[in-house]
Amino acid sequence: MFYRDERLALFIDGANLYAAARALGFDIDYKLLRTEFMRRGKLLRAFYYTALLENDEYSPIRPLVDWLHYNGFSMVTKPAKEFTDATGRRKVKGNMDIELTVDAMEIAPHVDHIVLFSGDGDFRPLAESLQRQGVRVSVVSTIRTSPPMIADELRRQADNFIELDELRDVIGRPPRNDDHSSRQNDDDDGDD
Repeated sequence: MFYRDERLALFIDGANLYAAARALGFDIDYKLLRTEFMRRGKLLRAFYYTALLENDEYSPIRPLVDWLHYNGFSMVTKPAKEFTDATGRRKVKGNMDIELTVDAMEIAPHVDHIVLFSGDGDFRPLAESLQRQGVRVSVVSTIRTSPPMIADELRRQADNFIELDELRDVIGRPPRNDDHSSRQNDDDDGDD
């Protein structure tokens, strides 16, 4: 499903990948992830998208963002919005779909294959457009959770579906005890 001479770009929806890996019971080792896809083809770019709370003195995701930035990932961040939901729970929202889509469309003429780390069905039209431009699209997510973390329409549109659980031995590590999932942004409804 990968060719050694093809030009690759990775697009990582940070909150979505974090949630999928967490649901499967492991954390992503991003150094191993980058190395794995460098092995699979000519990796031109690895983009990572996340929203950050700017008013927090310490954000648990900040060390990861800084590490990724210094280790070959192109970081795309924006301020997250904080609100209280109807049940009185503090929620953080930061949808990065538009930024990811624009970047993928801009790089499409320069790559052969885009690997999208997200199960968000909102990316189906993006996958379809990239394919019309001659770019192969692989999607990394999981169907091994209940419910599955990938939207069926995105899985059907992709040229390849890569089960995240099958990458566990290659790019995973056991989860750490410090849970920063409360800091990961909720972006399931898509409005900002």
